[in-house]
Amino acid sequence: MVTTSEARVEARFEELSNKRPFWEVAHEFVRKQPLGSAGLAIVALMIFAAVFAPILTPYDPELNSFEHMLTPPNLEFLLGTDQFGRDLLSRIIYGARTALFVGFTAAFIGSTLGLVLGVASAFFGGKFDLIFQRIMDILMSFPLIILALAVVAIFGTGIQNVIIAITIPFIPRCARVVRSSALAIREIPYIDAARANGFSNARIIMRHMVPNVMAPYLIMITAFVGQAILLEASLSYLGLGVQEPIPAWGLMLQGGAEEYAESAPWVAIWPGVAISLAVFGFNLFGDAVRDTLDPKLRSQ
Repeated sequence: MVTTSEARVEARFEELSNKRPFWEVAHEFVRKQPLGSAGLAIVALMIFAAVFAPILTPYDPELNSFEHMLTPPNLEFLLGTDQFGRDLLSRIIYGARTALFVGFTAAFIGSTLGLVLGVASAFFGGKFDLIFQRIMDILMSFPLIILALAVVAIFGTGIQNVIIAITIPFIPRCARVVRSSALAIREIPYIDAARANGFSNARIIMRHMVPNVMAPYLIMITAFVGQAILLEASLSYLGLGVQEPIPAWGLMLQGGAEEYAESAPWVAIWPGVAISLAVFGFNLFGDAVRDTLDPKLRSQ
């Protein structure tokens, strides 16, 4: 006689054996989402450059060389040098570290706090939901860059404060999206069954509601990373973000976009290209993730 545990093992083994290989899933994703695959390739290249920056960079990104100031692109300096003689290729590769660190950290923290607050607002309802939504309305009434500027003005510059400044505007935007999904889940009968069984509110939220709103949560994270990179570059360009000598794309634009636009245009062109490609790649990949996880779009 087959025991219950043995039956479970056999059922699990059958489930795993029916799963398709990774290469088949990847091939289907590339076939159905060609633009998303291109975005994923850009993101992967950016992550690769950030991880292996010490190996890929030919020079120290913070090393000044006054003998090579504003050198145009050549075989020695493939992308040229800036006004301090620093190699632009090395600074752009290391700048990917700054962009990814700020982007992923701000997007993850902002989306996670929005997830928790959005689910709690939908679950408890009543006055808590009313007050919470009015606070979210106030925060969402400010454009992203304006609210980030206000936060930076309060906390000051630096990577940590930039992350805080970018995280705060993301919280209400994710909370609103998650709350709309959580409201529908709250009315499903198994939530009432969990209450009837005496489960605590924390268990109902974490075990039954949060897992069912992970799709919009993941979509918001991928969408926020590109926005966070653009916000970080904007703040650094205005002198309110990352400070010298840390390599950052927005900071590189600040140093060469205006003063050297005609005499040394490469100082501003390459950081601008890096920012555009990064935001473009994350946006394409985010759209593909949304199309894959959203059941309404997936069924079309």
